Amino acid sequence: MGFNCGIIGLPNAGKSTIFNALTSAKAQVANYPFTTIDKNIGIVPVPDDRLPRLARIFGSETIKPTTLKFTDIAGLVRGAHKGEGLGNMFLGHIRDVDALIHVVRCFEDPDVAHVYGSIDPLRDIEIVNTELALADLETLDRRLQKLEKRKKTGEKGLEKVIEFLKKVRELISQGKGLHQVDFPPEEEEIMRDLHLLRVKPVLYVLNVDENIMTGGDKRIESVKRYVMEEKNEVILICGKIEEEISTLSPEEREEYLHEFGFQESGLHKIINGGYRLLKLITFFT
Repeated sequence: MGFNCGIIGLPNAGKSTIFNALTSAKAQVANYPFTTIDKNIGIVPVPDDRLPRLARIFGSETIKPTTLKFTDIAGLVRGAHKGEGLGNMFLGHIRDVDALIHVVRCFEDPDVAHVYGSIDPLRDIEIVNTELALADLETLDRRLQKLEKRKKTGEKGLEKVIEFLKKVRELISQGKGLHQVDFPPEEEEIMRDLHLLRVKPVLYVLNVDENIMTGGDKRIESVKRYVMEEKNEVILICGKIEEEISTLSPEEREEYLHEFGFQESGLHKIINGGYRLLKLITFFT
């Protein structure tokens, strides 16, 4: 079994374009916010050149690759934690995923309006992360209120839980993601029950113009530094190119990638980034 990724980002960042490219699905893509209202789900096999070779060696009758599940979630905006832009529903869609794929718009296109009027990747990242954090703070506040009420009734053993939740609240208030924090097993259990959003590891997918796929752009470099500080993963993808090659045969796809000087497809990049982020390894059974 692979992992389940929730695709998030601001409206018009290219989430559905990249979702279509990765899954060969046909989620609707258009130039206005909230094109995606209901979540789109795609399940793709994880490419692994070792499988057919092993099947030949061991005489396997069938090959069942592991799978990767993508959930395309509508764009978030400021105020999403309060329900702006149907934010409550969208945030609810990502509480059960293993990792977040945060698509960040880095491409210029006068025909595709930016919801905030200009291309500024770091600003966009901070808007989305702030909304995730604010949603988590509301979750923690509600849980703390309930625990404090139970404590007043004389229920025992709640002090440590309350103290832990206050510690988590403080970390999130400081703008910190929590996926790299090592909690004791008993605290990990509490965390799982909360379904917090800022606990999830994030793979930042920078949706760039094809001419800056190799990096070098100052805005791209500033995002990379930000992601390194967060201890998350970042990759560059050109959504338009990925969508084009998703319709080609494997042979044509390889030729197309070679023509543009790419070593691997966006799907391979995301799989490799996700495996590194979640510290996954493959077992052959």
